[in-house]
Amino acid sequence: MTARAWTIIGCFAVLALLFMLPEVLRPYYLALVTKMLIFALFAMSLDLLLGYTGLASLGHAAYFGVAAYTIALLIVRAGVDSGLAFPVALVAAAATGALFAPLALRARGSYFLMITFALAQVVWSVAFGWRSLTNGDDGIPDVVRPDFGWSLDSTTSFYYFVLAIVGLATLLLVAIVGSPFGRALRGIRESESRMQALGYNVWRYQYVAFVLAAAFAGIAGALYAYYNRFVGPEYLYVVQSAEALIMVILGGAGTLIGPAIGAGLIVFLEDFVSSMTAHWVLVLGIIYVLVTLFAPRGLIGLVDQLRQRRVKP
Repeated sequence: MTARAWTIIGCFAVLALLFMLPEVLRPYYLALVTKMLIFALFAMSLDLLLGYTGLASLGHAAYFGVAAYTIALLIVRAGVDSGLAFPVALVAAAATGALFAPLALRARGSYFLMITFALAQVVWSVAFGWRSLTNGDDGIPDVVRPDFGWSLDSTTSFYYFVLAIVGLATLLLVAIVGSPFGRALRGIRESESRMQALGYNVWRYQYVAFVLAAAFAGIAGALYAYYNRFVGPEYLYVVQSAEALIMVILGGAGTLIGPAIGAGLIVFLEDFVSSMTAHWVLVLGIIYVLVTLFAPRGLIGLVDQLRQRRVKP
């Protein structure tokens, strides 16, 4: 059986398992899996920049938070239907990415990292300081979930809603990275000068990747606003961006499945370790350092390395 066949079988097996989870998990753990799915999409959106385009961003929470705030403001302040607010939030996230991309793409390396950080901090400052609109650090509560003829208020129904949205978004990401556009991004990641010599407009490819990454981050942010029924400035803070970066690095950049695994692992560890000790941040920090030291290519890279060792005579 070919590797492609095994991949397809594996995808269907994972999908079947995810559909069966509400039958075997208590509501608390099902809600935790829902959060894992949301942050898996958030991490995969950043991986489109970091893993496939070679652009390490420390401001990805800007698009996550802009979508979440758009959802909250439209529903709570403007009284817009919750379902209609969702596509508007995605447009807002993509538009923010389209606005920030020309500024960020002027730099490379650590300078790109710092510019994306600065841009995200501008958005965070607006959300934190404009109390008349955003309630500042008190945030916006009472975010109503969509109603498409069936209620999403139960843990199970909302889980299936998130699973459907994340599944469709993942399929789109897989199609993007597997397309000629995705192959061009990988070429740009390896050598911008070589791709320019081949006639590719490198800046245009990076710009489109930046906007797409922002849009997918917006999907995750909108879902997280529905998940918590609350939006606050912490959605935009640098910690959120750094956590997404750690998810990608921990799982393995440039694989999609790696960042998703990294996101699920971090969400689980945050919940588990924080229930065991008040010093859970220190414990997580030690885990991240150990993974960085002993698995610099992430968990997926570590698995590949171990598999290659077994194959060698």
